[in-house]
Amino acid sequence: MAAAGKWSLGACQLGGGSGSQRAVRSSAARPQFIEGSIVRVLMENFLTYDTCEVRPGPNLNMIVGANGTGKSSIVCAICLGLAGKPSFIGRADKVGLFVKQGCLKGVVEVELAKTPDNIIITREIQVVNNTSTWFINRKPTTLKTVEEQIAALNIQVDNLCQFLPQDRVGEFAKLSKIELLEATEKSVGPPEMYQFHCELKNFREKERELENLFRDKTNSLEKMRQRVERYKQDVERYHERKRHLDLIEMLERKRPWVEYENVRQQHEEVKQSRDQAKEELKNLKEMQFPVKKKIQETEDYFKNLDMKIRDKAAEIKDISQKCKQKQDALEMKDKQIEEIHQALRMKKDEEMDRQVKIHNTQKMIEEWKNELSTMAASADLQPQTDAVNNELKKLQEERANTDSDISDLTAEKMNQKREEKRITDRLGQLNNIMNMKEENLKGKFRDTHSALMWLRNNKDKFKKKVCEPMMLEMRDNQKLRVNAVCAPAESCAESLPSRPIEELHRYGFFSYLRELFDAPHPVMSYLCSQYHVHDVPVGTEKTRNMIERVIQETKLRQIYTAEEKYIVKVSAYTNLTFSTNTSLREAQFLTSSVDTDERRQLENEQRDINNTLKSLDMHLTTLFERQKHLEHRDNELRQQKKALLERGNRRRQLESKIGVKYDSLRQLEEDAISLEDEYQQANVKIKEINTQKARLVTELMHHIKNCISLNILKADLVLQSTTVAAEKNRLESECNEGSVQLRAAEQRFCELDERKRLLTENCKELLKKAQQVCKLSPDQRLPKEFQTAFQALPTTLEEIDAFLNEEKTRASCFTGLNASVVEEYNKQIEEIQQLTEYLEEKKKELDNYKQNISQVKERWLNPLKKLIEQINRKFSNFFSSMQCVGEVDLHVENEEEYDKYGIRIRVKFHRSTELRELTPYHQSGGEKSVSTMLYLMALQELNRCPFRVVDEINQGMDPMNERRVFEMVVKTACKESTSQYFFITPKLLQNLTYNDKMTVLFVYNGPFMLEANKWNLKSFCRRRRRLGRMDEQ
Repeated sequence: MAAAGKWSLGACQLGGGSGSQRAVRSSAARPQFIEGSIVRVLMENFLTYDTCEVRPGPNLNMIVGANGTGKSSIVCAICLGLAGKPSFIGRADKVGLFVKQGCLKGVVEVELAKTPDNIIITREIQVVNNTSTWFINRKPTTLKTVEEQIAALNIQVDNLCQFLPQDRVGEFAKLSKIELLEATEKSVGPPEMYQFHCELKNFREKERELENLFRDKTNSLEKMRQRVERYKQDVERYHERKRHLDLIEMLERKRPWVEYENVRQQHEEVKQSRDQAKEELKNLKEMQFPVKKKIQETEDYFKNLDMKIRDKAAEIKDISQKCKQKQDALEMKDKQIEEIHQALRMKKDEEMDRQVKIHNTQKMIEEWKNELSTMAASADLQPQTDAVNNELKKLQEERANTDSDISDLTAEKMNQKREEKRITDRLGQLNNIMNMKEENLKGKFRDTHSALMWLRNNKDKFKKKVCEPMMLEMRDNQKLRVNAVCAPAESCAESLPSRPIEELHRYGFFSYLRELFDAPHPVMSYLCSQYHVHDVPVGTEKTRNMIERVIQETKLRQIYTAEEKYIVKVSAYTNLTFSTNTSLREAQFLTSSVDTDERRQLENEQRDINNTLKSLDMHLTTLFERQKHLEHRDNELRQQKKALLERGNRRRQLESKIGVKYDSLRQLEEDAISLEDEYQQANVKIKEINTQKARLVTELMHHIKNCISLNILKADLVLQSTTVAAEKNRLESECNEGSVQLRAAEQRFCELDERKRLLTENCKELLKKAQQVCKLSPDQRLPKEFQTAFQALPTTLEEIDAFLNEEKTRASCFTGLNASVVEEYNKQIEEIQQLTEYLEEKKKELDNYKQNISQVKERWLNPLKKLIEQINRKFSNFFSSMQCVGEVDLHVENEEEYDKYGIRIRVKFHRSTELRELTPYHQSGGEKSVSTMLYLMALQELNRCPFRVVDEINQGMDPMNERRVFEMVVKTACKESTSQYFFITPKLLQNLTYNDKMTVLFVYNGPFMLEANKWNLKSFCRRRRRLGRMDEQ
């Protein structure tokens, strides 16, 4: 009938009624709800609602309200309250987003009809962690329990045939035939129909897998049988080869035993020979014993004699040492006598030298006296000496002045040279920078560089100065295209800016462009004339930040900052000012600058220094010549002074020398030697020494006699020793002969013993090898079967080797065979047997599946066909009533492919067209809505689900189709024993047909609606009747 809501509160109270003449029915008079239908829906803090309770009718429920009033919110509450997923509604992917904005918890409560008591399912939605808490009849429970209860009532909120939300109406037409069949089975079919369908699909899938497996295994079995036939001949050849290999193995086993027996026989023979050699060696050793004993006795006697000889030799050596000492003492006495004679001769020579010195001294004194007597008295030489001294003094002063001048000029020259070096180094640095710039110019502008080189070589051809580089177009004989400019006739280099830079400081300007670089005067004049660099200010970051103000207030035409260049122009037509700014490029040609004024100044200074150095060199040459002349004159004066001094000092020197010589003569006369006394003293000493010599000679003779007697005794002992040595040699010779025989016997014994040892080891190795070949333990004897087998084989190594080579040659003829062939053959036989048994089992299993499929197919397909015939009949009738054509049939591509079965809906809305399958592309939106609605209506009477929800499906229909569809819905949904039906729409056509069994629920909202707890439908109705009676009066 009516509903009230209020946006400010977000609440909506819904009431129901069938028209203006129908009073509100009590719950007792209301028709009975079928089991599973919705009796009540409660919403708290859900979407736009604070609190709202909806009580639908048991049949058709029309929920009507303008867009945005909250109709679809009721559909969302039903879906979420019955354990539906948010994604199925299509509004949000998280359940927490359905809680009213600003609230932390929302509640949805759905009461379902059931015998004997209704079921109340409550869902509390938490926004914080996006979780839900479930209750059944106000008692906590789990989601699984709720889903089981809902499934038991055959409620399927995820089935578009039962629950079609607003946001998924268009998806119904997009359902494939297969999906539509499954949805229809779940919705209107018996409970076992969809189960049978699933079983058929599973059985068919298993059957298909078994058929593929059976076919693959059968092919594998056939291939294995063919492979076994190919292996059979190889197996026979392998057994033939095996017989040869077994014989080879037996021969190889016997061969080491034959080798062992041969070596064992050799061992026995060598052992007998060794025992004989051992006996012979023993006899020879017994014969050698007496001879060795006699040799030992002779050796002892010889050693005794040798000891005595060594003792006598030691005594002789001691006496000889004493004799030598006496002889040395005699020689020493002779040396003493010789020394006395030598001293006497030296005294005699010394006296003769003294006499000669006295004579020479007397002669020298006489000569000096003669010279002194002949020397005239000395004249007065002082005036001459004073004159020479005065001249020397003047000469020294002049030399000092000359040396001082030379020192000063030399220092000045050094200073000039250091300055010249500094200027040269600086010019070198400037030339390097210039060379770098020239190389850069050459790399980028080769013609300009060539023109520059030509200019430097031809400067004399120009009348005035030409600056480098040139920048306007000119041509010469080399046909180089370069640029050159002419400086203004009147210099502009000193032009003043339009305003002082101080006036621009407040805008961040700190200098004009001209002040930031240097150039020759003509170049600067040209730049000022052509580009006005003297009137272009340069600013800082402050200028850049306030550039708009700078442009407006300063009226400057060109501005530079550290990174950008601004050009300001005024339109000739509109007088509007506009500016352009460009980023400054990195410096390319002026990164290395050269100060030309500095270079020119340095070159001038270098020329001045060179001239100064030449002048200094000339002055120094003059001073050096003057210094040389003064030195020569100084030497002459010094020689004159020396001669004068020598003439005055000669007489005094002669008198002094004569006095000294007289003193020396007296000393020589006092040192006279008495040769007679010296002769007497020497004779006394010689006599005493001769007495000592006589005593030493006597002692020497005594020692010589003793030495002779000892030598005689020693000679006797040597003769005895020689006799004993001869006897010893004779005995040793005899013994050596016996030793040769003994050594030969020992060698023969050792050789035989070593050969016996080697044969023993060889026997052990061969025995071990033979046991290993036969796989016997060391203490195990050769088994009888081996002995029996060995008897049938050759007995010698040659015969065994020949037989073995023959068998190996025969075995080698069977190539490409190994034990794996037999193993593979046996394995294939076993696998064939297993695969045959496996195929028999799978054949039985496949037959069982086919039988099961046949049974389940009969139980599923026949009821399905009947069900689709009923749906088709009702669907066709609905379309016929609308003067249209519609059919529903079972679409089958292959009767065995049960997962490809589907329901095909074909419709025709115009007489001129043919039946077309319902797809998302062929029909219009209204035609798809009509087809969907009529199909759902066809399911209505067949439906075993307790309720169906369709949200705003009539939006795309034209008024005629909408009216027809509405009448069908009312007629179908209001029949007895039909399920509950919810039809949501924002508007209804006028003069529609209604039924007493339908319930119309209106949804209102607005700022003047009553609160939910103040809503009273009965009082509203009474007030309306009273107002109606007042209007009639």
